[in-house]
Amino acid sequence: MMGALDGYVAVITGASSGVGAASARHILREGGRVVAGARRVERIRELLDGLDGWTAVEWDVRESAHAERAIATAVAEYGKIDGLIASAGIGMYGGILDHTDDELQEMLATNIAGTVWPVRSAVRAMRERGNGGDVVIISSVAGLRGRGNEAVYAATKHAQVGLGGGLDKELHREGIRVSTLCPGGIATEFAMGAGRTETSPELSVMMSADEVAAQVLWTITAPANMRTLIHSFRGLGEED
Repeated sequence: MMGALDGYVAVITGASSGVGAASARHILREGGRVVAGARRVERIRELLDGLDGWTAVEWDVRESAHAERAIATAVAEYGKIDGLIASAGIGMYGGILDHTDDELQEMLATNIAGTVWPVRSAVRAMRERGNGGDVVIISSVAGLRGRGNEAVYAATKHAQVGLGGGLDKELHREGIRVSTLCPGGIATEFAMGAGRTETSPELSVMMSADEVAAQVLWTITAPANMRTLIHSFRGLGEED
């Protein structure tokens, strides 16, 4: 039975949990091939066990050399790269003075540099092949407006929105579609121990990682002549 993504090769950051892991499963079930990267590479193998067509790579998105290695793995294993899903990210809730310098540096590096380095490596490979491709950046509604007690996190997400908008203007005439997805709350391990706990009441009205991954799938399977610039969405029960 043919899948919607037969022959499609995706590289995914942050694939050891949440939207990254869910996106990998959705793409594989539609016949695609996946290079799944994260620092917890053994966790990727556990989550994708039983599915065919994937390769797991250890990947710290803060390191540009890791991005080059992951993209090279995709080309070596599957001959090309059709899509990058930039899903890696961390968040912390709290006021501007509530975190250490090191904690904020890690969030800035993971969410901003950790998006830029994979995009650069993926675009280079797409240009060399000359057949277009998809860049999907998983940002947040926080990237569209700031909120109290997450100002630095929101700043990193605004940076992703700005990156995506600029890249769209830079790349769409080459057939490279750049989409920035801005979901609301997602019930994952995101920010656990950094302002969120497993009993946080807001989790009950948030979307699941699979629901967000379905939007990733919708984006990359859109008609070839259609590009999605910014797509924002949230669960029915979640307040603005």
